[in-house]
Amino acid sequence: MPVIALLTDFGTQDIYGGVMKGVIWSICPDARIADLTHEIPPQDITAGALALWGAVRYFPQGTVFCAVVDPGVGTERRAIALQTHEHFFVGPDNGLLWWAVSESEILAAVELRNPAYFLPVISRTFHGRDIFAPVAAHIANGVPLSEFGPEIDPDTLVKLPPLRAAISDERILAQVIHIDRFGNAITNLREEDFAVWVENLGWRNWLAFIREVVFDEIHRTYGEVPPLTPLLLFNSYGLLEVAVNRGSATQRLGIRMGDVLEIRVAEGV
Repeated sequence: MPVIALLTDFGTQDIYGGVMKGVIWSICPDARIADLTHEIPPQDITAGALALWGAVRYFPQGTVFCAVVDPGVGTERRAIALQTHEHFFVGPDNGLLWWAVSESEILAAVELRNPAYFLPVISRTFHGRDIFAPVAAHIANGVPLSEFGPEIDPDTLVKLPPLRAAISDERILAQVIHIDRFGNAITNLREEDFAVWVENLGWRNWLAFIREVVFDEIHRTYGEVPPLTPLLLFNSYGLLEVAVNRGSATQRLGIRMGDVLEIRVAEGV
């Protein structure tokens, strides 16, 4: 039974996500559909890309990921399908899929051009229903990607900046790339990159700064500090986040998207 995972910014108040499921089941009745989330902030491609990147590793091989955060719907932006060693991906070519596929070899990439695999009538505003959902269902039925349209060079895909912090010998600049529903500020600093940096420092002390708040350690859990206390920890993505135990980092500390957390060697140490 094929698995199709949906990720959108459609929310749950309207019928959009449900209609996509109906289209999929009409074409692939055996599909098991997983709702990753329909609560990506409207038109927030980066948030959608981060969520997709964080999810793909937990799904069985051959899962078809259908992701729709598409502020350019109806324009000249390409509709694409991709295949890696592990999974298939369907969505707009606007960077949404990039982090999820960039750490694997892309085996095939096509532009969706063959209307035989779309719904009969294509709206200008709902390609999730009329193009992406049908294509995902046909892939789940075993249709090869070559049937959907011309091959494209993966190097031409729209890319997001690398999901990596800027690291030099004695400084890290980690950017806040997502604020989750708890108000945690998630940065692009990966735990493995930080571990290498600290080791190269010879385990000297460091300090971290953001919005006039200073940190000198990274905790393992939120509960290691008293309630309403700010802290740093590596989250379930393996990314460094600024949090407040039983509170919101955005409300208590004023942290916003795009803010930079600077980590540097403590002077005189």
